[in-house]
Amino acid sequence: MTEYQLPKAYDFKSTEPRIYEMWEKGGYFKPSNDPNKPDFDPSKKPFVISIPPPNVTGELHLGHVMFVAMEDLMIRYQRMKGVPSLWVPGTDHAGIATQLQVEKDLLRTEEVTREELGREKFVERVWSWKVKYHSIITGQIRKIGASCDWDRERFTLDDGLSKAVREAFVRLYEKGLIYRGPRLINWSPGLKTAVSDLEVEYSEEPGKLYYFKYMLAPETSEVSKTSNVYIPVATTRPETILGDTAVAVHPEDERYQKFIGRKVIVPMLGREIPVIADDYVTREFGTGALKITPGHDPNDYAIGQRHGLPVLSMLDREAKVTEIGGPYAGLDRFECREKLWLDMKVAGLVIKEEPYTLNVPRSERGGEIIEPMVSEQWFVKIKPLADPALAAVREGRIRIIPERFEKVYYNWMENIKDWCISRQLWWGHRIPVWYCDNCGKQTCTRMDPTECIHCGSKKIHQDNDVLDTWFSSGLWPFSTLGWPDETPDYKYFYPTSIMETGYDILFFWVARMIMDGLEFTGKVPFDTVYLHGLIRNEDGQKMSKSKGTGIDPLPVMEEFGTDALRFTLLVGSTPGNDTNLSLKKVEGNRNFANKIWNAGRFVINAISTLEEKSNQGTGDRNLSIFPNPQSLITWSLADSWIWARLQALVREVERLFQSYQYGEAGRQIYEFFWNDFADWYVEAAKRQMSSDGESAFSTAQTLARVLDISLRLLHPITPFVTEELWGHLRKALLVSPLVNLAKDWPEALIVASWPEPRPEEDWEAKKVAEFTLIQNIHTGIRNLRTEKRIDPRARLSATFGPGENVEIVQQQVAGTAYFSGLDPEKVIVDKAIEYNPDVHYPLVIGPEEIYFSASEWGISPKEKARIQKELAETRIQIERLEKLLGSDFANKAPAAVVQKEREKLAAFKETAGKLQAQL
Repeated sequence: MTEYQLPKAYDFKSTEPRIYEMWEKGGYFKPSNDPNKPDFDPSKKPFVISIPPPNVTGELHLGHVMFVAMEDLMIRYQRMKGVPSLWVPGTDHAGIATQLQVEKDLLRTEEVTREELGREKFVERVWSWKVKYHSIITGQIRKIGASCDWDRERFTLDDGLSKAVREAFVRLYEKGLIYRGPRLINWSPGLKTAVSDLEVEYSEEPGKLYYFKYMLAPETSEVSKTSNVYIPVATTRPETILGDTAVAVHPEDERYQKFIGRKVIVPMLGREIPVIADDYVTREFGTGALKITPGHDPNDYAIGQRHGLPVLSMLDREAKVTEIGGPYAGLDRFECREKLWLDMKVAGLVIKEEPYTLNVPRSERGGEIIEPMVSEQWFVKIKPLADPALAAVREGRIRIIPERFEKVYYNWMENIKDWCISRQLWWGHRIPVWYCDNCGKQTCTRMDPTECIHCGSKKIHQDNDVLDTWFSSGLWPFSTLGWPDETPDYKYFYPTSIMETGYDILFFWVARMIMDGLEFTGKVPFDTVYLHGLIRNEDGQKMSKSKGTGIDPLPVMEEFGTDALRFTLLVGSTPGNDTNLSLKKVEGNRNFANKIWNAGRFVINAISTLEEKSNQGTGDRNLSIFPNPQSLITWSLADSWIWARLQALVREVERLFQSYQYGEAGRQIYEFFWNDFADWYVEAAKRQMSSDGESAFSTAQTLARVLDISLRLLHPITPFVTEELWGHLRKALLVSPLVNLAKDWPEALIVASWPEPRPEEDWEAKKVAEFTLIQNIHTGIRNLRTEKRIDPRARLSATFGPGENVEIVQQQVAGTAYFSGLDPEKVIVDKAIEYNPDVHYPLVIGPEEIYFSASEWGISPKEKARIQKELAETRIQIERLEKLLGSDFANKAPAAVVQKEREKLAAFKETAGKLQAQL
């Protein structure tokens, strides 16, 4: 046999890129696992995931690592089960994020704005940016181990997806589900565009509540009189007073009922507005009277719609006051706040100010305060799309994991509002609508028009806005497979299988994909939605670079390896729950990778020693399969136990994977490998391998098979170290007497078969119970040796007395002695032994009794007498204190004195317990 040597240390830095290159070149990421075979197998239903496309901004964060690792786990598991598995990769053009990055880059490097550059040249610059950062982000995803089919990679602005976006828009437009009009939206003054709710972050910040007077306008009969009557009103944004169109009070508020229907005067502008009654007003908040600014507050907008109030826009695109603000026109919104409030003070209209905590909406990208604003935008009538999507989940055609998020989904879909899909950007899918300069009508077609379809005029111009990024993202599951064309990929791989993503975008992305899938394909886009939680720091805080609480995953992977970070995130996760991450956990799991490697080194070394032992055995060995332990005399109790434990693990991992409990599955694999296999069985195997003949062969075979199955179970979680070690195991077996074990294995673990669960056999529980007894005995003796500070190298004598399992102990004397540091020549079983306190030191483990030589344990008759004397004196003190505390002393003495005596009693009881334990 050619000796096979495994490197002493696992070098993840050189291994990971080499292994990934081997996978990709081997075509293992293909649904067929082979680039020379067709990807379509009509006899099998494929398993398909569309990757949540990361933005092309070159910034990898832990959220990326989480979803890539989780989806890679799912794909690898299905691939190993023999299912044609496709993971479609891709990236998102990320309209606002990318445009903002490029604008900042232009200002920093060339001191030029996009307006100065012009739309066409600016878009060219963004495409150049995309090319650069696309390779960075995809390279980072590869580093995580993503087994995507990169030949099918898509980009939300590529030709195919642009065609899909155009088709979707035109279909909705033709059905009357897309319209343009003025509505209240989130406006980013810094970005100068409408933004989605997802791009708005709310933070609690200190602010003020401003109380002022809304003076009552005189009625017709009082024209000549000056009214000093006012309604007190409170606001957090005084500048919006300029856009007020009403003051609302609760219809049952007795303080203001007499004013309902009257007019009040807008401070500093003199404009009269009505006092209206609306149930929305909370009588207990502020003054109980609410200023209504429909143009700059969503709740006020709704009230304004109910009462037919005019909508005034007192801020422009740059958040400066419009002509509506009269003398304040042109001022920045916050400058206006200060000047208007000062003028109101001079006019005697200010009542007071008081501190107030505000829930401030800020732009996720720019950080500036978002302004609710009425703007002319494009919208989708969402209810006709939402109703079928709601039914799909209610009827069970789509399952959301964890189930509790279904209620959240229902609540949002039942109260969904029309979707603003236009953005005032240059980077993105430009809205495919052209306006006629002659007749003023719109043209919306699948191909760019050259003339107005209504009047034939050539004088047409395209809408300047682009579509919300989520519009193209909503088509992702089917547009990436070729829709609207009936491509082979679309026909075989759609609908996809599962959508795995964070719970924070359940509404903004997942819901849109469901609505779009049903609308455009007539099918649900996937049958399962798996939601993972957010990654927080070790204190449970949200990670933030600016606050110094963020963790950059790239340096972590460079220091500890990709497998360590993957294992930490996956095993620490449960569906829908946030995960706290610490670098200590990652470091600990780097140690687990090393543990796997070292156990593998031992196994491969054991296999390499079989050649010299091969001539010492007898008979024809069938080493290609695992024999029933009852028929193999040379199978030890340890062999039987580890095999039974492994089979139980395979059954449990399969159950947990099927129920999406991947974290618990990983934890159990960890516990098995580290404790059962590496700590217990490998130790037993060292003794068994030292023997000759069949015992060594059986042990080596057991080691190889358990390692093989363990690596297969671990592979979806930690793909790199398992692939590398499994490859070494395969090569070692192929040049050993155990060649039959590996002769049918594929060349790579990534396409090896998943361990199939076997029904539990009758002997398994019995062998587990027997070996557990040996473990308990060893643990008890080890703890006692530590307590008594006995040299761990000392080989002690022991006598096992009568017990329920004495026969097992008698059969396993050698193994028990080996594990527990006993002298096998001085370990005996004596059912008739009688305890002699002057000779024996006893240890009771369950029903088993073990007697050690008192002299070996340092317990002489003299020492025993001293302990007994001390125990007797301690008990006298306990009796005295219990009588004292049971008398009137406890009621009459000062509390501090009584407490001191109680503490003395507790200390004496603790001492007595320790002394009794020694005896």
